[in-house]
Amino acid sequence: MWQDLVPALALVLVIEGMLPFLSPKGWREAMSQAAQLPDNVLRSLGFASMLLGVIILYFVR
Repeated sequence: MWQDLVPALALVLVIEGMLPFLSPKGWREAMSQAAQLPDNVLRSLGFASMLLGVIILYFVR
């Protein structure tokens, strides 16, 4: 499990770092807009993201 988890976390860091590296202004604006969203919307987006990730993992594995 650890052999898969560490590279997966490293890949998340690479992907998460791409947008602020490529477009700092756009990333800052997106984060500013996200900060203004209500908690229930952020929770829904987070849940949808996790669910999509699980579905992708299911089909890949």
